[in-house]
Amino acid sequence: MHVDAFEFGCITLDGTRYDHDLVVEGGSIRKRRKGPSKPRRDEFGHTPLTAAEELPLSGKRLWIGTGADGRLPVTDDVREAARRRKVELLIEPTPKLVERINLGVPPDTGLVIHVTC
Repeated sequence: MHVDAFEFGCITLDGTRYDHDLVVEGGSIRKRRKGPSKPRRDEFGHTPLTAAEELPLSGKRLWIGTGADGRLPVTDDVREAARRRKVELLIEPTPKLVERINLGVPPDTGLVIHVTC
């Protein structure tokens, strides 16, 4: 997997441009479904990433890109879900995560990539 381009609001992975947040698991890419986290929006000022979403926790690692400015809130229940499943968690701003992805994503690594804030 290679990130060809990233800018606020969009990311291009392996030649395909996406204008929304992504979840990558087991080689498949899907749109992040924020609906389950929306009830906590007022608590954080915008929709956070919560364990209520379908997170890619089936592997050994979960890498989360928290947006262009690193402002996506990741709730404690995500950290707890990862800990319970013994999944190594890496949370960093999306530009830093893009650099890491382009160095190589280890096998059994799920990704959540936030493309705004």
